[in-house]
Amino acid sequence: MDEVARKRRSEESLLAAALAKGPAEVLDFLLPLWVGSQLGASAAAVGALTALETLVSFVVRPIAGSLADRYDRSRIAAVGAVLYGLSFVIYAVTPGIEVAYVAAVLGGAGGALFWVALRARVGEGLAKDDGAFSKLFAAEGGGTWIAFVVAMTAINWIDYRGVFWLGAAACVAAAVVLLNAKSVQVREVDSPRLLQLSKRMRPMLALVALTAMAEAGVALLLLMHLQRGHQLKLGEIAAVFIPGFIVYSFLPDYLHGFVRKVGRTRVLGLAMVASAIFAAGLSFAPSPWALAVMWILSAAAFAAAIPVEQAVVAEAAGLSLGRAMGIYESATLLGATIGTFLAGQLYGSDSGWRIACFGAAALLLFGSLVVRGAVRRVGVAEFPVEPAKTPSQKEKPASKEVVEVSQDAEPVKTGANKRAKPLRNWATHAVVFVLAQAALAMAGYSWPVEALFGGAHDAGWYWNSSGHWLLNTGRIWTFVFVIDTAWTLGREVLKKRPY
Repeated sequence: MDEVARKRRSEESLLAAALAKGPAEVLDFLLPLWVGSQLGASAAAVGALTALETLVSFVVRPIAGSLADRYDRSRIAAVGAVLYGLSFVIYAVTPGIEVAYVAAVLGGAGGALFWVALRARVGEGLAKDDGAFSKLFAAEGGGTWIAFVVAMTAINWIDYRGVFWLGAAACVAAAVVLLNAKSVQVREVDSPRLLQLSKRMRPMLALVALTAMAEAGVALLLLMHLQRGHQLKLGEIAAVFIPGFIVYSFLPDYLHGFVRKVGRTRVLGLAMVASAIFAAGLSFAPSPWALAVMWILSAAAFAAAIPVEQAVVAEAAGLSLGRAMGIYESATLLGATIGTFLAGQLYGSDSGWRIACFGAAALLLFGSLVVRGAVRRVGVAEFPVEPAKTPSQKEKPASKEVVEVSQDAEPVKTGANKRAKPLRNWATHAVVFVLAQAALAMAGYSWPVEALFGGAHDAGWYWNSSGHWLLNTGRIWTFVFVIDTAWTLGREVLKKRPY
């Protein structure tokens, strides 16, 4: 596969991941609330619905891994995206909880096929790009926060069912991207069987399950504490989570440079220690704002750890990328299921919030102690193997030096333009935003002006509905502009990578 084809294949995978991940995360967030409030389901029925999807996904994932080692991974992932989309459609039209169980089955099967095949597809490029899984994690994070912003701002106009229709459309778009990708036939040659692979990677899979248990448990604790401890509404809860998802979207690629510098086991150990500190700190957080900051720091630690785990599993898999990703996904799902169950049980008891937080911290500290042995036992390198430079790449510094001597002004201009482009694009966005808001302010419909100078408003005005459609449009535009600003400035601050 030449370099152009590899990059195109990588871009297809990242786009498909972003399109599917966001709706899936939004569904996980909204489904329990919607089923209980709109369909009148009992707590037991909500639990059964969630458990059914989890069970189906757990059963299908090893099967999906075997399929991804035999057939074209793009097509397998596309089938999964279609099933994902069908589950959203059924949720959008279901008259009651009974039909929703069908959607849960389709969603569980679709998610297993999609993510196992897509991660195996990304793993194909690991030899040429050791940061492939960091880029994948960033794409998933970007898709998540964009989907949350869209869903939380649109839900008051189009209701839960309208949000589900948007999720279905995004999944169809992901399927189209993958179906239009160039087909690559996968051939099995002396690849290890599922049981052999599972046995060999058992230490790493245990570590993956532990990380997923802690991450899912901490996320659920945060969600429940915001809802029950601080009595926040849907939009306010989402506002606490979204900054952490934004961290997921731009930090992994930079953290991968740190992995290249200090090694995988050190990064995993440091990330787990940091996550343990943040988990324990959550128990003392006095306000939603403090919780949001703690979640951002926790998200940064997970953004460092999870891509490393995925890369280690992919390298250890050899030819069985599909099966490896199948058992990796199963370990992740198992850990997340146990973590959320235990967090829910502990939170309901006296002082359960602190007990659960310290329990997650203890798990993570234990993981930091065993991470070195787990990585060594699967037999992968401590440092990612950076792809060798081509002759043309090796010549670039010399040629640049020659040009700087003979044509001093030209390289400076080219480099300056390259560096200034993101800031120039942001400046254009800022000018358009300011001019538009000035015009709207004269008409009395500028949301940022009203928010800053229009007196006190309740929380629903800021997060759910601000009245006139122009104000609501301005609210969405303001949120997008703020995120665009944070994204651009963050990339400029972090552009000097440690490698």
